[in-house]
Amino acid sequence: MKFDILTLFPALCDYVLGESIIGRARKSGAIEIAFHNIRDHANNKHNRVDDTPYGGGKGMLMAAPPVVACHEAVLADKNEDERVYTVYMSPKGTVFDQQVAKRLSSYDRLVVLCGHYEGIDQRAIDMIVDEEISIGDFVVTGGEIPACLVVDAVARLLPGVLSDDECFEVESFSDGMLEFPQYTRPYDFRGSTVPDVLLSGNHGEIDKWRRAQAERITAERRPDIMKPAEEAPKASKKRR
Repeated sequence: MKFDILTLFPALCDYVLGESIIGRARKSGAIEIAFHNIRDHANNKHNRVDDTPYGGGKGMLMAAPPVVACHEAVLADKNEDERVYTVYMSPKGTVFDQQVAKRLSSYDRLVVLCGHYEGIDQRAIDMIVDEEISIGDFVVTGGEIPACLVVDAVARLLPGVLSDDECFEVESFSDGMLEFPQYTRPYDFRGSTVPDVLLSGNHGEIDKWRRAQAERITAERRPDIMKPAEEAPKASKKRR
């Protein structure tokens, strides 16, 4: 899958998405991420991309021409059968969650538009954006960090990014629950020990314990995401 990030700060996004698992996936070719500077399409002496909003108000607004021109340039090499989807990072958008990440991972190419200042001229949004996406009910100074979060969450669902599909199939939000607690060595850390069931070797009992813990934590912290028991998938039988 290819990701195209349209931004005023490509170096920021490149730095965040150049490390750890996503960075390794880029190097291996499992995913491709390209960064496109909207200023390169400003078509004026000072590469200016913003202007004052009609009707008054504080702040500046990103103008439609450079944004649309950048988007058109990025998709100039689009294949006829390529499934492309463009999202705009906006507090007015669909709230991003694991199900949205799964849906976005089904496309061949995801274009992510980052706003700045007071946002983007609505005409550009109407012309090129398929969906507005929000990472939560708060406002940040630009769309770059939200864009990186979306790309990270979507990319890790793709083949070859994580070492095993179970890494994302059995975790928080994937089955309508938060993840169960996990432990590693040492067994005893400052008087706090690992639950004995995890050392029992009885994988049926371990699955039952993990399921019960996930249900308890979800009921306490996020009852809004719990699925009815008949809808919840069985715990994985795969072992490391």
